[in-house]
Amino acid sequence: MIRFDEVFKRYPNGHNALASVSFHLQRGEMAFLTGPSGAGKSTLLKLVALIERPTRGSVLVGNQNTSRVRRRRIPQFRRRLGIVFQDHKLLNDRTVFDNVALPLVIASLSRRDMGRRVRAALDQVGLLGYEKRSPVALSSGEQQRVGIARAIASRPELVIADEPTGNLDPELSREILGLFERFNEVGVTVLIATHDLVLIEEHKYRRLRLDDGKIVSGHAE
Repeated sequence: MIRFDEVFKRYPNGHNALASVSFHLQRGEMAFLTGPSGAGKSTLLKLVALIERPTRGSVLVGNQNTSRVRRRRIPQFRRRLGIVFQDHKLLNDRTVFDNVALPLVIASLSRRDMGRRVRAALDQVGLLGYEKRSPVALSSGEQQRVGIARAIASRPELVIADEPTGNLDPELSREILGLFERFNEVGVTVLIATHDLVLIEEHKYRRLRLDDGKIVSGHAE
């Protein structure tokens, strides 16, 4: 589902974020992306989501080489992805419904289908009935659930998450991880960037460890 072959990423300021990164995440697999702050975890996820492009090497997502995706095709490419951010990135001037519906609006779904998808996504994260609420009225854990509902509303093949439990207490972290496990059980490929060592130790999913922009463990397919 995700394949990196000798990927390098250098930013315009000269910072080398990734160096010679190669790995393959199989379709339907769930894995942790670990490593210290500044190791390159967020950059790697940005390459998967086509927020950034590699300086050298190839990134394949679902057998599609991201370097060959034209700029105007990026929104279409992202429809197959669900992206979860640590800081939620919710629109506080919109309702929970509108936040979850955002990728469906971009995909031009009908209002009827959109309503069904949004309610189904909120039901999966335990927030059915929250549609008319404002994000600012929710707890941090509830806001993260809204972010996850938005990521899965389009029924993606792949979900990537950048430190999704970073601001949550241990109990809420386990609940959030349980949601990702449920998605994985129905065939969704999941890659979670995290430095939550306790959570990692409690679950024996494959670990891809980054250090100084290089994968130092977890190469095997």
